[in-house]
Amino acid sequence: MANTYTQIYIQIVIVVKGRHCLIPGAKKENLYKYMTGIIRNKKHKLISINGVPNHIHFLIGLNPAEALSDLVKEVKRCSTNYVNEQRWLHGKFSWQEGYGGFSYSRSQLDKVIKYIENQEKHHQKKTFREEYIEMLKKFEVVFYEKFIFEDVE
Repeated sequence: MANTYTQIYIQIVIVVKGRHCLIPGAKKENLYKYMTGIIRNKKHKLISINGVPNHIHFLIGLNPAEALSDLVKEVKRCSTNYVNEQRWLHGKFSWQEGYGGFSYSRSQLDKVIKYIENQEKHHQKKTFREEYIEMLKKFEVVFYEKFIFEDVE
């Protein structure tokens, strides 16, 4: 749309089905590049991406011409196909249903970027479940703990 100007920053968290550690360390950069291409091709701005073997965080500047849910659905669909076509695993790879989406102001971006970049270090002290519940509480998102992703821990 002409004369439409926005500044919408969203951190997205997606989780491997069953929270299994299936994103190989040696392959994660390839996966991140692939996901970056999807995001950019859909006219969003990728600011930061990183994760650990069972989940990924990415921070984007959202293009309001597309719903966040549509973007996440496409990123998950395409990256699932990519991992399976590359045959990184003996079985089938897939993401869990749902995602986390958290909005930030421009003044918060440096802190969020550092948080995403330090995922490996961060998860030496805190499980994904602890991290995710903490985020939901911080953002005052109403949730039911029994419905927070499939649990394997």
